[in-house]
Amino acid sequence: MDTSVNEEIREIHRRSWRDIDLRAVAPFAALVLLLILGAIVNPNFIGINNLANVATRSAFIAIIAIGATFVISSGDLDLSVGSMVAFVASLMIIFMNSGVIADPALMLTAAVLFAVIAGSLCGLANGLITTVGRIEPFIATLGTMGIYRGLTTWLSQGGAITLKDPALQEMYRPAYFGYIFGVPVPIVVILAVTSVAAFILYRTRYGRHVVAVGSNADVARYSGIPVNRVRTIAFVIQGLCVAIAVLLYVPRLGSTSATTGILWELQAITAVVVGGTALKGGAGRVWGTICGAFILELVGNIMLLSNFISEYLIGAIQGTIIIVAMLVQRSLVRKS
Repeated sequence: MDTSVNEEIREIHRRSWRDIDLRAVAPFAALVLLLILGAIVNPNFIGINNLANVATRSAFIAIIAIGATFVISSGDLDLSVGSMVAFVASLMIIFMNSGVIADPALMLTAAVLFAVIAGSLCGLANGLITTVGRIEPFIATLGTMGIYRGLTTWLSQGGAITLKDPALQEMYRPAYFGYIFGVPVPIVVILAVTSVAAFILYRTRYGRHVVAVGSNADVARYSGIPVNRVRTIAFVIQGLCVAIAVLLYVPRLGSTSATTGILWELQAITAVVVGGTALKGGAGRVWGTICGAFILELVGNIMLLSNFISEYLIGAIQGTIIIVAMLVQRSLVRKS
């Protein structure tokens, strides 16, 4: 009797281990290993100030990658996010430099709304070109990537666009360099955006539709899901996340140029894939995406604090990470 009971208990334990989604756990395990490696390389790495600085610097990619999680989960891809950041930031600074509103507080409020609307419209354009125009998202966003980058170069005349009003600069500065209850504002924004995104993706009808469309668009369409609307809204969410990233980016430097956001699309996609979201769609992991963004920034930080690898190889390392992440995903899928 005791033997059979023990065997049942062992079987329950085996089933519980098999039920663990390794693709969801892997990013967090990699993050822990990186933290251990960083502490070994340099004792200062594990300090609160350094880790807070790493999390703050990862804010741009992390927030953009949240939007990319929706797009990729729905089975699409957006290559224009880096160029979109430069374009929206340029429009925002030009609007603030226009002086159409004399009061700095009102001008800043209007500029924030302007950037949010501009980013959302850019995402809407990507979505409509992909769905209504029936163009593959890779080609569609490759085209808009060139359009946004070209418009930014034209607006800046090949140079930089700088925020001129000192009062606006001083008022806007805390949006990146400020603290809320001792926590840097960018980290608070990351947590807020991620929490909202997780609720939408995991707890709402739209989130279930995103996953269904990414899994099989034809089956989703036969089930009555408005596939094109779901995909278009995903692109709008991506544009909104880009706008939020811009709201943090502008007060950091107070300027933008045609080179702003170069290769950010690669970093965002890498963060999403490293975080466990399937690149072919049908599975989205919002908190994993944030973990992936932190991993990318931690890798760069470790390279800066050590003498093992040149910091100029960060692009090559990120490219390697996305290939390794895809190989790991594929192997885990085969085992499951």
